[in-house]
Amino acid sequence: MFQSFEVKSARETVAPRVAMLREAMRKAHVDAFLVPHADEYQNEYIPPCAERLAWISGFTGSAGFAIVTAERAILFVDGRYTLQSANQTDPAVFSIESLVDCPPENWLATNALNGWKIGLDLALVTFAGQTRFAKVLEKSGATLAACANLIDVVWDDRPAEPMRKISLQKLKHAGERARDKLAQLANAVGKHGADMCLLADPASIAWAFNIRGSDVAHTPLPLARAIIRAAGDPLIFIDQRKLNREADAYLTQLAKVCAPSTLEAEIAAIAPGAKVMLDPDRVSSLIAGMVEKAGGTIVKKRDPVTLPRATKNQTEIDGCRSAHLRDGVAMTRFLAWLDRQPAGSLDEIAAASRLEEIRALTAVEMGSELLDISFDTISGAGPNGAIVHYRVDKASNRLLEANSVFLLDSGAQYRDGTTDITRTMALGTPPAMARTDFTLVLKGHIAIATARFPAGTRGVDLDPLARNALWKTGRDYAHGTGHGVGSFLAVHEGPQSISKRGMEPLLEGMIISNEPGFYREGQWGIRIENLVLVRPAEALVGGNVPVHSFETLSLAPIDRRLIDTNLLTREELVWLDAYHARVEATLAPYLDDADRSWLKAACAGL
Repeated sequence: MFQSFEVKSARETVAPRVAMLREAMRKAHVDAFLVPHADEYQNEYIPPCAERLAWISGFTGSAGFAIVTAERAILFVDGRYTLQSANQTDPAVFSIESLVDCPPENWLATNALNGWKIGLDLALVTFAGQTRFAKVLEKSGATLAACANLIDVVWDDRPAEPMRKISLQKLKHAGERARDKLAQLANAVGKHGADMCLLADPASIAWAFNIRGSDVAHTPLPLARAIIRAAGDPLIFIDQRKLNREADAYLTQLAKVCAPSTLEAEIAAIAPGAKVMLDPDRVSSLIAGMVEKAGGTIVKKRDPVTLPRATKNQTEIDGCRSAHLRDGVAMTRFLAWLDRQPAGSLDEIAAASRLEEIRALTAVEMGSELLDISFDTISGAGPNGAIVHYRVDKASNRLLEANSVFLLDSGAQYRDGTTDITRTMALGTPPAMARTDFTLVLKGHIAIATARFPAGTRGVDLDPLARNALWKTGRDYAHGTGHGVGSFLAVHEGPQSISKRGMEPLLEGMIISNEPGFYREGQWGIRIENLVLVRPAEALVGGNVPVHSFETLSLAPIDRRLIDTNLLTREELVWLDAYHARVEATLAPYLDDADRSWLKAACAGL
């Protein structure tokens, strides 16, 4: 199993741990301490040794922030985690605020007192983030105080840093040699007028050097940094213990391989008088400080790997299609199996475990291997489905009861691609309101799937298409409509998104999710998710501009039992029937007779 269902947080630990932190704060002479959900590499998903926010607050989500003062403790989460955070933390210790509506810096601007010292580990905050906090605190008279991480001071059994071996992403999966990628990056650094670029995002390192790792659960990242020079060999900072003989020989041909502990010394040696390009939203304030201390001039530019990584080449696109084919076969086998189970005989853990088993078996049968899941499976029965990023454990585990709704959001990591798919299923006869909710979400899903848009269109421009049917009936959801997805990399990959904050133009080759939803607290959750590929612009007869469109990559039936056809237009029904016809034609050859018969019924035209 690639996931555990053990209980990861406990409310009873929150109060004593906050008390220990406050004692450490008193000894360090700080009035407040900041605890971001972050590691030293600014990853979204982080290794156990960096789960400081979970340790202090009990909250185990992938985005959050805490501020602890002598008298108060505040936990900031976004709309995905409102219900989860309330369930996990101790309300007698932590109050909960919106990470979007009341960001931590805004809270400090209102509540920090003149003369306060705000303790902060500069390794865990970006250069831009530290600048933002400092600017806000100027008005209050409080100051940031760089200090050792006080969580680490009191966390006695903190796990060790991960030291797992890296693997090579061969040309048949990467589509481009690392040497060529690095040359293009060096050229980009020079074009920006810089002498070198400091890469701090492990996903950028993985893509640029054609390597993958397993330092972070479910995301094949090697925790590493690099310096790309406009002239001269690159430097890669990675622990030698992560390299076998093949990997060591490979990297040595591409770059100078350095120990992570030598980063500051190397910067001190090559940065004086140099222009050092770095992404202020990805590089930590600690590393930016190393550059300034060495006498380098910081050139603030976006990580030059970001767009090349997001716009997949043909090899990566073909690999993603292959990954979705086998994933679609596995999903269909699972859905058929689920439908055969007696009502009330399964629980959330059993369903998630069975899906993982089927994925692994299917991958082997189709000549591949399930290397990991792409995130902890969201297996939400009934009211648990309304918790947007619900993670089932042995304490929360529910039965899949008759005449209810079951939400399953899952994904896989294959060498040739990363998948992410959500299906919401009827168990028996679903409530009438659930069918209405589902159909309204489906209308939004189809609106994105069928969208055509000119070059320069951003995710924020498309987001209302997914919400329009819901808005008309007073409904909405508190998460984005779509996130970027990597190529055997992070399941959440920027810069593209379809959301209220999606300001990045959608470019040919980008892969993005299409996942509108709706959630009735205490009753059910609805989400329908496919991954889509931005296709090349084409000219339409009578049009005056070429337009992009989406190719749907995910292949699995959408539950017809939850659809109120009276709420769909003819065009929406045509799309759904065409999608199901494609799903059946593509997947049927890989199924046995029983599953093929089930698929035929599940894909019958409406």
